[in-house]
Amino acid sequence: MELLWQRPRRKTLVDWPEDVDGRLDVLVRAAAAAGEQTSRSQVLAALVTAAEAHPSAIAELLHSYRRMPADALETDKTRDDLPSVRSPGRTRARR
Repeated sequence: MELLWQRPRRKTLVDWPEDVDGRLDVLVRAAAAAGEQTSRSQVLAALVTAAEAHPSAIAELLHSYRRMPADALETDKTRDDLPSVRSPGRTRARR
């Protein structure tokens, strides 16, 4: 049986706030804490496939995101309860 995560890949350029990018790293670390070996792309794919494709549900997600204060993800920067994860390949430059 062919699995969705093994299907042909497509690169997608995502432009988003640095704090959101950091949040993705926290989610990868949380997966590692649960014993999962994964990547940023797999976590993103899992979140996209889990999202309800109902207009009102997507609208509510967007409204919630757009109302978040700038410091909403600030506590992610101090998550020392999660293991550190080093992703393979080139390291992304942090500003």
